[in-house]
Amino acid sequence: MQHRRRTDSPSTHIGGCEDNIVEMIDMDEENLALSSSSAADTAFDAVIGCIEDIIMEEEFQQLQQSFMEKHYLEFEDSDENKLSYTPIFNEYVDLLEKHLEQQLTERIPGFNMNTFTELLMQHKEEVSGDIFDMLLTFTDFMAFKEMFLDYRNEKEGRGVDLSQGLVVTSLIPAGSEHTDSTGPL
Repeated sequence: MQHRRRTDSPSTHIGGCEDNIVEMIDMDEENLALSSSSAADTAFDAVIGCIEDIIMEEEFQQLQQSFMEKHYLEFEDSDENKLSYTPIFNEYVDLLEKHLEQQLTERIPGFNMNTFTELLMQHKEEVSGDIFDMLLTFTDFMAFKEMFLDYRNEKEGRGVDLSQGLVVTSLIPAGSEHTDSTGPL
């Protein structure tokens, strides 16, 4: 099977999704024999692979980190949502979703975010939880707020405390004389 590579696009050598994209645009007989659902699944998987690559890249990580650092103190863990959350949410979506969409458009010929969003809702159980949760922060305000609350808790040292569920049990029975190479314990 021969692959045709797009030479008119500088994006064919970006990230780790190049091989999947080459498969997506390869139009030889073997690919035409695939059922349309199988081809759609392959295309969806390739997009998810590219998203994983993009969100792990330094540029995306830096955009998200600096945005959260700038706004995390605004968020409070209460049932009531402040009016100030709305412009922060809109700015977040505008900054990070647009970055993600731009990167996907550069890497995948013919990429369409609206079509992908529809496919994502149909395949959400197949997508890694971390990836799905991150994508959800673009459309679900409560997921967005939860991300900020988690970030604030971590910054302020209030991470999840697992110590209440831990039990320490001595492996040495009480009253026994156990020695090691340095003498009695």
